[in-house]
Formats: sequence, C-alpha cells, structure tokens
Amino acid sequence: MEPHTLFDYEALAEPRLDRPAWLFYSGGAGHEVTLRANRDAFDRIRLLPRMLQGAKAADLRTRVLGAEVSMPILVAPTAFQGLACPDGECATASAASAVGTLMVAATEATRSLEEIAAVATAPLWFQLYVYDNQRALAESLVRRAEDAGYRAIAVTVDAPRWGRKDRSIGHDFDLLPGMGTPNVGDIDLEPAALSWRDMDWLRSLTSLPLLLKGILTPQDALLALAHGADGIIVSNHGARQLDTVPATIEALPAIAEAIAGRCELYLDGGVRRGIDVMKALALGARAVLIGRPILWGLAVNGPDGARHVLELLRDELELAMVLAGRPTIASIDASLVRL
Repeated sequence: MEPHTLFDYEALAEPRLDRPAWLFYSGGAGHEVTLRANRDAFDRIRLLPRMLQGAKAADLRTRVLGAEVSMPILVAPTAFQGLACPDGECATASAASAVGTLMVAATEATRSLEEIAAVATAPLWFQLYVYDNQRALAESLVRRAEDAGYRAIAVTVDAPRWGRKDRSIGHDFDLLPGMGTPNVGDIDLEPAALSWRDMDWLRSLTSLPLLLKGILTPQDALLALAHGADGIIVSNHGARQLDTVPATIEALPAIAEAIAGRCELYLDGGVRRGIDVMKALALGARAVLIGRPILWGLAVNGPDGARHVLELLRDELELAMVLAGRPTIASIDASLVRL
C-alpha cells in the first residue's frame, strides 16, 4: 500500500515493529481516554473559511525562537527511535533537515546529541529530562547541547514519575544489541519531582532559550513566565502520563489568552492532518510538534519515510490554507475556527 496520509503510515508501521515496541510507541496512560481525546478534539473544531482572497498558493515559512523554518510543523522528542529504524534519531534529523524544519532531540535518544547535530542542517532543540539525584548529569547535558549548536532547551515538566501504560504491562521491550542511550547511559534512571525552584536553577544554567514542555493550565503558564521561560509547549506527553487530562488543543486557548503573546506557544498531541495544524495556529500556537507519525515513517521507510510524513503534513497544510483563504501564517487567526 502506498501511504497517502499519516494514518496510512500508522497502519503500515504496526506489522513492521516488534509487538513490545509497537505497544510502547502507540500506547497511552490508563484507559487511554486522553489518547483518544487528543485526536477527537481536533475533529470537533469547525473551520470558517473566507472566500475571494485571490491566492492560489500559501507561504508556510515562519520563525521559532528566532530560527527560520519552512513550516510551522516541528519534530517532537520521542525516545528510543532506534527501535523503529537502525539509524534512529540521525535518520529523523536527516528527514527534518531535508524539508527545512526543526527537530527536538530527546534525552533518551539511541544516538548521542552530538551525532544528531552532526547530521542536521536545520535548527535543533534539545529535550531535557532531569533525573533523581542527577543534577550534574542535567548540567552536563545542557553544556553538551550548547557546545553542539542546539538552539534551545525544552525541559519536560510533567513526569515526576512515569505514567502507567496499561497496554504495555507485561510487554517490556529490549533495545537491540549494540543500541543504548548514549546521552544518559542507564535508562533505568528515575525522573525527578521538580519544583518551580528547579526552573530557576535550570534558567541559571544557560543563556539558551528555555521552554517548558507539559503545561496544561493558564496558572502554570503564568508561573512559567515568572520563572523565565521563553516558550511553552502545551503537551500532555502524548497522553502517556495522567489519563483524562484535557486534549492539548482544548487546553491551548485559555493558555494563549493568559500568556497574551509574552512568550512563544507550541502544541503537541494528536496532530495528524494539515487542518489540525491550521486549527492549532488559529488558537494561539506558533507551531505544532509531531511525534508518533515520525516513528511510523521511520518504521516503514527509514529517513525517507519520516521525510514523507513531514511532506504529507506540509502539503495538506498548504492546501488547507489556500482553501480557507489564509495564504500566510500571519493571516491565520481565531476567526478561522468555531469551537
């Protein structure tokens, strides 16, 4: 089957992955209420297109924390990409670079942050986990990311413990021989229960922009601003932490209203179509990040599959913008959607 949508890639990826790897990648927390909601919430939003705008093509270019990218679609951090493709995160970096967009490299990558940076020709951010009693490791990772040319640090704040993923219970996966997590070594490290005071410490470590990934409420968004965040990623960790929290697109409008443009706002979770991207932009996101679809692309056809996933989403967005009468990113606003 020739994949024509991200859903096609998901269907093709499942039989190509070992069962434990598939369950780890695809599963969500608990009864997976939020996993379903991330997708369903996008479908409930209606678009209100404008006519006679005189545009037959759209310009998708934008900037994220000062870096120019070809489209408001970025690659989210996902762990253990080597389970989907032998080249893992290096294949993803090649794919993102080929279409001119930004990749966020994960702490728990199967390739080192330096190897990923050596392959990338487009901007990179680094996603940071802080582990229990491992502050020196966190500081080292920030320094390494700076030295390797990463443009920002995105610290995950929604994981004081790992969420329970019912579908994966009894189906633990093993990394392939010779595959590890070179950024951290021991993958059995426990996440730290961070506080806002720790955000001050992280802010003091680097002059790079700092994003907080995992914010779902206006209250926490305002605290993020107060503690020096340059950006917020509205995220429920791909619905993998606490079940029945809101879908990210549901949480986005109130956070955007509270932030009122004082820092850059991003969203991940459930994005599968170009119209989803446009809806997120209309509700206040500067760009979206996609995670699982990149893994499906890697599993199906390595870096070419990941690149094609990004191209499909880009082309869908470009067409949607034209049909909606919004030919530039700046022309997309809240009047485009009905909640």
